[in-house]
Amino acid sequence: MAPFAAGLLAAAALFPLRLGGLAAAAGFFCTVYLIGDFTLESLDSKRKLVLVVIAAPLLGVIADLAFKPTRATGPVLGAVFAAAGAWVFLNLLKQKTGAELALYGTGLAAFTIWNVSFCIALQTDALRAGAAGLGLGLGAGVAAVLGASALLGQYGMGLGAGCGAFLLLNMILGPRAAPGVTLTLTAAVATSLVATGAVLTGKLPWYALAALALVPVVVRLPLPKAHAWVQAIVASLYAAAAAAGAWVLAWLASRG
Repeated sequence: MAPFAAGLLAAAALFPLRLGGLAAAAGFFCTVYLIGDFTLESLDSKRKLVLVVIAAPLLGVIADLAFKPTRATGPVLGAVFAAAGAWVFLNLLKQKTGAELALYGTGLAAFTIWNVSFCIALQTDALRAGAAGLGLGLGAGVAAVLGASALLGQYGMGLGAGCGAFLLLNMILGPRAAPGVTLTLTAAVATSLVATGAVLTGKLPWYALAALALVPVVVRLPLPKAHAWVQAIVASLYAAAAAAGAWVLAWLASRG
């Protein structure tokens, strides 16, 4: 509830400044604070993950206030954060060799670029962007827990709670709080790193990422011509259907 409350407060306070998308970051960092596991000493992969996620909303705010994002923004930022992800999980990737290293490195980089590109494309659509962030956060979070990565799972669910708060505000007020690059980049980067970490450190199967990758795609399906709250629920159901695929795959892998 605390990450949700933090996200709702951030969205409500900052949407007049076109920064309501910071709700995603508020939910994520509220979770990091409450867990109390973050320190700059002994930078392991999970602490590096938090540092990289800090950069996402900062770049998002700069992009929203100082630049006009183009079609190239998503792929370029995706490549940047894919490289950052390699730094985050460098020690884990070093444990793999040859073809396995190439497959994991290429696949996880492609997953990050895909997520960032498709999420940023939703930057002007408050309902679809909020639903995508909610689906990605809860999808990656629950899948990580099922894959025996509890800390990463909590990070993902905190991010999802923040995006859910942003979505709720738009359900109440109408789609007035623009998500911008701030929310979409933060959601994509955080959930990509959480899912990647769960694959490399836990028992989450790599193919569960394919289900998560569908989340920012299926929210583009047609929405009914109805009130904002109805459209938000339908978009969330689209996202939940894809996220549930990751949960099922993670659960089946844990049973095996």
